[in-house]
Amino acid sequence: MELGEYPRHVRCTFLELPVSKDYSADMQKDDTCGELLEFLEIIRRLRAPDGCPWDREQTHESLKSYVIEEAYELVDAIDSGDDEQIKEELGDVFLQIALHCQIASERDAFSFKDVVDGISRKMIYRHPHVFGEVTVSSAKEVEANWSRLKQAERKTSSVLDGIPKDLPGLLRAHRMSERASKVGFDWPDVKSIFKKFEEELEEVKEAYRHGSVKEVQEELGDLLFVIVNLIRRLGGNAEEVMRQTTMKFSRRFREMEKILSARHRSFPELGIDEMDEVWETVKKKERA
Repeated sequence: MELGEYPRHVRCTFLELPVSKDYSADMQKDDTCGELLEFLEIIRRLRAPDGCPWDREQTHESLKSYVIEEAYELVDAIDSGDDEQIKEELGDVFLQIALHCQIASERDAFSFKDVVDGISRKMIYRHPHVFGEVTVSSAKEVEANWSRLKQAERKTSSVLDGIPKDLPGLLRAHRMSERASKVGFDWPDVKSIFKKFEEELEEVKEAYRHGSVKEVQEELGDLLFVIVNLIRRLGGNAEEVMRQTTMKFSRRFREMEKILSARHRSFPELGIDEMDEVWETVKKKERA
């Protein structure tokens, strides 16, 4: 199946509907589409000459930080397990998408319809095992096909092309090593990664003995990259592992503060032994 060819029934109705202030007919045809059209009209109205001064001033560049913040707030909501919070944060993420589409449409670059049409075509093109004749037997095969089609589609010169340079460091390292592994550039097994970890750790110690801060940092980077790969090969994601670890530390440290407050003590008054004692108390309480 060619990129631009797919069954009519997979298209969402709203792609064929004009945006207007009269939503009654649209709402009767499809409630979801009607509500979507109403929302897009709200965004258009906010950006109108007599709309909201703040919304009118926004550009693709000025909204970049909001996209990132809203994405992280959605992740926090997912971690909380609170469906109401997840729903609210999804709305905030969608708001960012709608604003960018409206800004682009005002300069005749593209519209919301173009964005949805494009992602619909992409999903169908990259799932030939669902919409075409390709047969797969596992999720791993699906992932391999996806990568192959993606690279062919973008006509990239490197498998590392397309990884955003502004991704958080651990996530970017994960994506790079993941891409490299798909073309066979990877350790043969987990045992080999442990061996590399030990080698890199020794190099960190050696650099520390030399007393060069720059060299130590470089070797620590190499060690951290090996750890990222170890986590990946064990089925995890270093960014998520670190997020969970920092959340655990925050939770335990706050509990320490509560214990010290109840004892009328503070951190500056404690020696290392007492700090360890309170930390272990918190850990035991948490495990129990």
